Amino acid sequence: MKAYLFPGQGSQFIGMGKNLYKNSHFAKKLFQLADDVLEFKMTSIMFEGPINTLKKTKYTQLAIYIYSVIKAKILNDFTPDMVAGHSLGEFSALAAIDVFSFENGLILVNQRASIMQNICELIHGGMAVIFGLKDDIIEEICKNDNGIIVPSNYNAPEQLVISGEIKALKRVCISLKKIGAKKIFFLPVHGAFHSPIMEPAKKKLKEFINQISFKDSICPIYQNFSAKSFTKSEYIKKNLIEQLTHPVKWKQSIENMINNGAISFTEIGPGNILQGLMKKILINFSKKYKCYHV
Repeated sequence: MKAYLFPGQGSQFIGMGKNLYKNSHFAKKLFQLADDVLEFKMTSIMFEGPINTLKKTKYTQLAIYIYSVIKAKILNDFTPDMVAGHSLGEFSALAAIDVFSFENGLILVNQRASIMQNICELIHGGMAVIFGLKDDIIEEICKNDNGIIVPSNYNAPEQLVISGEIKALKRVCISLKKIGAKKIFFLPVHGAFHSPIMEPAKKKLKEFINQISFKDSICPIYQNFSAKSFTKSEYIKKNLIEQLTHPVKWKQSIENMINNGAISFTEIGPGNILQGLMKKILINFSKKYKCYHV
């Protein structure tokens, strides 16, 4: 069975989509449609930058969504048996399989990004990737801290992201280093994504999601909130809302996809971050799996 994966923030780069725009008439139409729907030149930011603008959450999320969905739409053999998206990538996956339209996805992602950007400016949080420790050890250290600090991205074995208040984040990272974390990398973001700090954003996002028309999925989508698969639109909506304040269960999603028959994984989007995570996840499986990037 063929699985398709869609990346989240962190895979953006200046020039993303420029070749698609030049070489595909259909892609060009979708890029122009994106500019029309958003009422500003998002394509110029993607193609020309500057990088400091592209790195802002409200533009990064749009850029990755636009690139990923267009890439899927122009593939000749995009016939997924199942899909998944990492954080923002869940929106790309849903648009790619027509649960909602490209245009409605743009509206949702634009609202999501703007809301999250506003929360980041009001409440300065942070995120850090912890390498080399078991999940339960990190979970316990976070639980015992008296600040807001939680696991936010279960990316791969012994690679877990934590999110929260800056002071709590620094305290927990010091503790994790002392007990054997091999490496700790602070992400270049100013928000505590997938944590309780995003609760105000979640309430606003729910209002917008409930205004958008969703269809049942043509194939199972493994959603971040529970790592389980869904096809019914009402459950897909609920999980998409819950994702904002709960951890991304990426490792668990991939494991469930494998256990349900996936043998081929294709990453659709800029960069190859998910390919790197796949290699780490697949270490625990004896069977050989095929991984691609387009």
